Formats: sequence, C-alpha cells, structure tokens
Amino acid sequence: MRIICVAGARPNYMKIKPVMDALENQGAEVFLVHTGQHYDPAMNDVFFQDLGLRPPDRFLGVGSGSHAAQTGRVMTAFEPLVDELAPDAVVVVGDVNSTLACALVTAKADPLLAHVEAGLRSRDWSMPEEVNRVATDRVSDYLLAPSHDAADNLRAEGYHDDQIHVVGNVMIDTLFANLERAERSDVLGRLGYETGAYGLVTLHRPANVDDPEVLAGLLKGLGEVAAHCPLVLPVHPRAAEKLNALGVPDGIRLVPPAGYLDFIALQAGARIVLTDSGGVQEETTALGVPCVTLRDNTERPITVDQGTNVLAGRDPARIVATALRILADPPPPRRPELWDGRAGERIARVLLDGGTAAKRPRPTDHR
Repeated sequence: MRIICVAGARPNYMKIKPVMDALENQGAEVFLVHTGQHYDPAMNDVFFQDLGLRPPDRFLGVGSGSHAAQTGRVMTAFEPLVDELAPDAVVVVGDVNSTLACALVTAKADPLLAHVEAGLRSRDWSMPEEVNRVATDRVSDYLLAPSHDAADNLRAEGYHDDQIHVVGNVMIDTLFANLERAERSDVLGRLGYETGAYGLVTLHRPANVDDPEVLAGLLKGLGEVAAHCPLVLPVHPRAAEKLNALGVPDGIRLVPPAGYLDFIALQAGARIVLTDSGGVQEETTALGVPCVTLRDNTERPITVDQGTNVLAGRDPARIVATALRILADPPPPRRPELWDGRAGERIARVLLDGGTAAKRPRPTDHR
C-alpha cells in the first residue's frame, strides 16, 4: 500500500513517527508530507533531529496566517500532491489547521482517510482545535482513538463501529522510545536545576496568551506558586513578546524553547508541571509527574480520571490553591490502558488490513 503521512506543527512530529515506522516495518510505501505550518527552526528542525524523523518527502511551506488563509494554502498545495502520488490512504494526526485541510482534500479524492487521535472532545466550540477535530472525524474512514473515552464520544455522535479503533496513544510510543536518551540530557545541569527542585510551565494557547488581562492573571498565580517552588518556562515564540511586555514575576525563569529530548527531561525531573498543552497532559501522565492544567476544559479527560492531571482553570486563586495542594500531596502515578508504546503497530495493522477505498464502506454509507 502507498500511504501519505501528514505533519504540520510540532505536536504532529511525535505523533506521526511511530505510525510511519510501523507502516514501513510492515512493507508499506510511506510518503511524509510536511505542510510547513510550523517553520521556525526551534519549533521544527530540532524535533526532526531529536526524533530521528527522516526529512519530509515533500515540504509545502505554507507558513503562518489566519485560520482561513492557512487552511486554504494547505489545501491548495496538498491537492495536486494527492493527484500525483495517488495513495491508497492518507494519515492525519491531531487537530491543527493542516490536519483539517489535508482531511478535506483527501475526502474529496479517492484515498481512505485515517485520523489519529480521533474522538477527543473538549466541548469548547471557541477552541479552533475542537472544530478541526470534529470536522476531521466527520470525513474520516478510520477513527483511531487513543482511549476508550474517545471511542465513547464517537459512538455517541453516531459513528459506525467498524470505523472506530481504540489503538492507544502514539505520543506515548514516542515518549517511551526516547525516554532513555532524554534521561541522558544535560539540560538540568545547563540550567542549574536538580531533579524534583523546580516546576515546569508551558503557555501557548491563544485563549491564555493573547488576552493581556488573562495572561496577567495567570502570571500572578504562577508567581505565587513560584514562591514555594521555582518555575522554569521555556518560551513559546507566540508568547515571548507578550510575557516580556507584562513582566514576569520573581521565581519564574524564562528560557529558550527546548528540543524534544530536553523537554522530556525537564518534565521527568519536575516536581510539578503547569501547562495549557494537551500533549503535556498526556506525557506527564505517562511519566507519573503531577500536572496542573491551566484551562477550563480538556479534550483529554482520561489524564484526569486515570492519570496525574488536575484541571485548575485560569483563575489565579484556584491555580495557586490547586498547585499548593498537589505540591503537598502529589497524586499517585496511574497510566491508562493501551498507553504501552505500541499504538503505532496497532494503527499499521488497521490500515494494512483494511484494504482500499473500493473494498470498504465510506463514512456515510449505510452498514
């Protein structure tokens, strides 16, 4: 089978690598297409190097822009590529604009469409990622869910059982495959920290960093937490100027963006992680590190139900109270079912056993 795997933004690289490896190990012809949604070297090149991800077969170079402009540019660039390569299937991962754009192009062409991380729902329609997730699932032939709660969401929305496959979490495949290398990182020494003696912070979601009032409140809460546990914050490019404009409280140290291995090492060594990232919620759960999510909702509730994650919202007082409680009494490590490092293998079996578009029902066919 000939299969296109699509990556566009930083979280996609960790998700697509185990899928590509498993497909190639089972004899598929795999083309890696990088849309170029993330193009800064600190957000892009270093991750390819750290993950051992081979250079993309095609780079679309779409760059940044509004949601409509970026989605449109990806579609315009991806459509002729699908016609040229004539794949049997296209694999998209996650919930970024590239995911939706390539899904729409594929659905209007001949290949089967597979969505990795299908069924995740935050119930927050103001999140662009939620719209991307729901729309991508709607046109997908294979709905590759990371956990049973995601599969339950899909069934509740009326998807067919033969579309839904609970395969586990590909992010955890990549984490486990690279954990020993990450543990050899010298990043803690370079930054002057010891294991368990600092907290880690990430901020990048528009709802948190684009509104100065919201960001100021988050910084106030984080500053109070930092009085009890020093915090290190690798600065996402979209947040850097806004943080510097507001001023960062004492005890919070801004550092440059970290590569994948360094960032895993920072998570593994942290006493607590405070984040608005979905992927970090998953990685901390797999690592057994206490996590406080700085959002009012999460599309990964399994990390709360069966992991180390606690949803704190964005109210400064609640963030402080939650963080101090966790520092005093950390939750016990728990890992969801099938988060075992073999999700990529399960995905490859589904795709390679499923045949071509001519041999299986399409998403809206009657079963």
